[in-house]
Amino acid sequence: MNSNSRNFALVGAAGYIAPRHLRAILDTGNRLCAAYDPFDSVGILDSYFPDAAFFTQQELFDHHLHLLKGQGTRIDYLSVCTPNYLHDAQIRYGLRLGAQVICEKPVVLDPQSIDQIVAMEQETGCHCYTILQLRLHEAIRALKERIAAGPKDKVYDVDLTYITSRGNWYYTSWKGDERKSGGVATNIGVHFYDMLQWIFGPVTKNVVHVKTHDRVAGYLELERARVRYFLSINADTLPQNAVQGEKRTYRTILIDGQEFEFSAGFTELHTESYRKILGGEGFRIQEARNCIEIVSDIRHAQPVGLKGDYHPLAAK
Repeated sequence: MNSNSRNFALVGAAGYIAPRHLRAILDTGNRLCAAYDPFDSVGILDSYFPDAAFFTQQELFDHHLHLLKGQGTRIDYLSVCTPNYLHDAQIRYGLRLGAQVICEKPVVLDPQSIDQIVAMEQETGCHCYTILQLRLHEAIRALKERIAAGPKDKVYDVDLTYITSRGNWYYTSWKGDERKSGGVATNIGVHFYDMLQWIFGPVTKNVVHVKTHDRVAGYLELERARVRYFLSINADTLPQNAVQGEKRTYRTILIDGQEFEFSAGFTELHTESYRKILGGEGFRIQEARNCIEIVSDIRHAQPVGLKGDYHPLAAK
């Protein structure tokens, strides 16, 4: 560790996304002092920070962090990798701790939580940052620049299709509970909605055609795009070419009928996000407001059925 390294703590160490945060902390030359998760399947810590203290009770985790503070070791950053519905509370905990917070997406489930956290930022002098890694993807940044340089009055036609097959376990876990995950649109789609509104401008119309426990389809009218989308976790909705290729995941974005390719270049985006945050250029929680409003509106919308301009797979 170098003399400029920061002290991190992490909550949600047993989760799916935690290894990307652990790698980012390590690759940016920082140290993990402590980690917490109610589940103890955290052998992944050995690959990154074997000396980090680990706790399965938040009270003991909190006690340890305060002991460290008393010994002169202050926690500079708290990384939040917990289930979606816990983000709000964990962000508040980190801010009260006097740490900067880095939270995985979706940063919160409801827009009003953003206002409350911003108020707490002002009280504590600390900030909450979120991971909007698609904004750092080279191909996506190039697309944004191309759209910005194009005709100002052009409105693009966009089809977003994202199918990522999940087994029965999904519905038993917190991810299958809309109150905890925010539903399919939030859990697997929030970063796509953020990308689209970042490139094409804010939403002016939000229509939901189909919304069930395993899929959502709708239409977004953005400032410079008309977007039909279909998101699903059900393998039965995979198109025939994906099934023949024995693929369990299918992702495509068509812009005016042309496929936009951005499959590669994802591996280091969390580390790059951390570099930006540590360098004072990270995405503050307010940056996520538009995409959180989109998914919140989708979650609370009444589906209209197969009316108007809907995605072709919505009828499947």
